[in-house]
Amino acid sequence: MDTVADVTRPWLRSYPVPPGWALELRAETLPDVLAESVRRFGDKPALDFFGRRWTYAGLGALVERAAEGFRRLGVKPGDRVGLCLPNTPFFVVAYFGVMRAGGVVVNFNPLNVAEELAAQARDSGCTVMVAPDLDPILPRVLGLLGTTPVRRVVACRFAGALPAVKGIAFRVLKRASIAKLPRGDDRVITFDALVAGPPIADAPVRGPEDVAVLQYTGGTTGLPKGVMLTHANLCANLRQVQRWFVSCREGEERMLAVLPFFHVFAMTLAMNAALGWGAEIVMLPRYDHASLMAALKRKRPTVFAGVPTLFKALLDKGAVREDLSSIRGCISGGAPLPVEVKRAFEAASGCVVVEGYGLTEASPVCFCNPLNAENKAGTIGLPMPGVEAEIRSLDDPAVALPVGERGELVVRGPNVMRGYWERPEETAKTILSSGWLRTGDVGIMDSDGYVELVDRIKDLILCSGFNVYPRAIEEAVYRHPDVAAVTVVGMPDEYRGESPAAFVQAKPGATLTEDALREFLKDKLSPIEMPKLIALRAELPRTAVGKLSKKELRQELLRPSA
Repeated sequence: MDTVADVTRPWLRSYPVPPGWALELRAETLPDVLAESVRRFGDKPALDFFGRRWTYAGLGALVERAAEGFRRLGVKPGDRVGLCLPNTPFFVVAYFGVMRAGGVVVNFNPLNVAEELAAQARDSGCTVMVAPDLDPILPRVLGLLGTTPVRRVVACRFAGALPAVKGIAFRVLKRASIAKLPRGDDRVITFDALVAGPPIADAPVRGPEDVAVLQYTGGTTGLPKGVMLTHANLCANLRQVQRWFVSCREGEERMLAVLPFFHVFAMTLAMNAALGWGAEIVMLPRYDHASLMAALKRKRPTVFAGVPTLFKALLDKGAVREDLSSIRGCISGGAPLPVEVKRAFEAASGCVVVEGYGLTEASPVCFCNPLNAENKAGTIGLPMPGVEAEIRSLDDPAVALPVGERGELVVRGPNVMRGYWERPEETAKTILSSGWLRTGDVGIMDSDGYVELVDRIKDLILCSGFNVYPRAIEEAVYRHPDVAAVTVVGMPDEYRGESPAAFVQAKPGATLTEDALREFLKDKLSPIEMPKLIALRAELPRTAVGKLSKKELRQELLRPSA
């Protein structure tokens, strides 16, 4: 049982004013947030997709018609509706349309295979799915009909979201990638048909404490779990983000959204908070360097939410200050930001990169370095307004540790989830009795309240009884000028139990060798930290948002042939 009652807040002595740490929130839902922005910024641009634009008034009208369309499909308050979409206007309209109809959004990764989509559809009980008319995404989603609770599919014609000329070009040049819709199947309708009717009247009343999104995460067990995020959770987090970035100008910013909205970081920061600001969201359906550079030149975005590998890719591709000069602030999340990457990107762009931290179970943003106060490289910054944080003992999560001690980071605040969907035992393991959320991350809080993350508890490598932290090894490897990316995991070792294994991707054209890298690391790592295996790879596995993924490498090392 959680026995800690006294909470110290060392961050208060260094907290920037504004915004100040104390936070008062009004009761609201996500459709309330959008409606307020529609009222305040009606004529201003809300969405840009390869040059086609929607104003806030236009977006609001589409959402109202989509809500009525979902209701005609039988969506009732509390029903789950799956979005299996890349970043497109369809995503934004469907997301708010589902909620306006009283439904719950379930985000699906369009890159998932059919088996993964089916498992999530069954677990969540989705009755309706929304997907693009792209191959192989749409055929996989259509395969859910009759084999899962899904009974209706809304197909979005991708070319229809593009400017007229680009839409024609897409239909001609990308014909092979367009999936055919089944004929005569009334279980499948187009997005155009969904929004063809009148706006919703007498919309169901949903409150702040109702679930808004089921966001699936692997968590610490690797088994996908639906995180129940309420309207109150998500609205609190977008207001926390808005409060934190005090220099952002309402109705004037342009948010570059290349991270996928189906990921919680982009959903909250690049979509929800951006819409709350009255910003224009410049959307790209995926990372493509040429498209990203074209968007930078065409739209001159001012705010950029990214992951470390995205910043690194821009550097490696030669992006320079002229390309990035419009960006006033970059927010890095989703994975630890190597200090060398932060410094190199700031030098190349002239903008400030602030590292933040969050997890799906907290909507997700919990920490961030400030733009208007000390930005401590190598830390995740300070708790967001209204978020409490402590470091707890790795042996007993009920015991709080003093400043400077290493332990598990726990957080508490209005952004913390209700729990895991239909998994009360998992919820009880993760949320302690007084509302503290166990993050599974090992960290150290300094006397000013800044937190340095050492590693994930599940990623710790136990070598001859000593804890070895993969992030420390990765930071050392990143200091080599020829390294583009590195992932360190534990590998079986008959003598030590486990030893570090480093998988390294070199920069294009580099002639990096294992021997040269070992020589470079000699004075940077202890003998027990030195990787037993250094494997040079052309590419490293990544998640849908571009984060380096360890799962596939662990599995590779456990195979008998490894």
